[in-house]
Amino acid sequence: MKEIAFLNGAFIPLAEAKIAVADYGFLFGYGLFETMRAYDGRVFRLDCHLERLGRSAKRLGIRVDVAGLEGIVAETVRKNGLKEARVRVTVSAGAGSLTPDPGSCKTPTILITALKYIPHSTEIYCRGWKVILSSFTRPTRSPLTTMKTANYLESILARQEARDFNADDAILLNDRGMAAEATSSNLFLVSQGILKTPGLESGILPGITREVVLELALDLGITTVETDISPGELMAAEEVFATNSLIEIMPVTMIDGRTIGNGKIGAITNSLIMAYRGLVHKETGALLTKRSSSL
Repeated sequence: MKEIAFLNGAFIPLAEAKIAVADYGFLFGYGLFETMRAYDGRVFRLDCHLERLGRSAKRLGIRVDVAGLEGIVAETVRKNGLKEARVRVTVSAGAGSLTPDPGSCKTPTILITALKYIPHSTEIYCRGWKVILSSFTRPTRSPLTTMKTANYLESILARQEARDFNADDAILLNDRGMAAEATSSNLFLVSQGILKTPGLESGILPGITREVVLELALDLGITTVETDISPGELMAAEEVFATNSLIEIMPVTMIDGRTIGNGKIGAITNSLIMAYRGLVHKETGALLTKRSSSL
């Protein structure tokens, strides 16, 4: 079955999708994207993703009607015949002059794809990720850190750095030396039973899954603090985990070769994983699989 994409008003085979060479997303990274996960054919928290996309687009001056994208996203998933899917909405300012002039871009480029997604195995969640502290940093004063822009070079290089050290991912500190986030996920730690995560002023993306975890922690009666987190505190934590829409909640059991806690998934992390999957089931109707049983 051919993969189908939505591009600028039409559904076409993904292999035939083309953008203009003068597209500002290609030339200058002047664009945004959202990566989402579909369960049983329904995208979890689609409205939150589109709302974030709309806020960022408005701030960057990209004229796009995100409200009209909801049905198109659902149709893209349906046309690809997918239940479990990795869905991406990419928006750029569109084609313009070859010298930087945003005013020359008249019509935004909109690309929506839905590809088959195979979740990580239960074994990986039980083992947890091994990560490193990256040499790349996140700026705290740039408004771009709060947007999911098409300029992803810093995260790509940090991820390559992790692979060079045979690690699953990398954690970037910010320009104040505090923990910010991983290459494509937010960070949480547990210390003395308190759940902590870097605040929005730490140079992080306000993740959709991060927000869900904060909601779930409140429901579960877990004390949560958004605050600066030093590398030392991160290393000394009882539990650490990363969050994004695809991996959901991934335990981190080793940082720079140092074991976190007892090297196994922690009780609070596990309770949040179960609560998250329960919420996904409630909102999408997706049946819980074997992976959704207690880790």
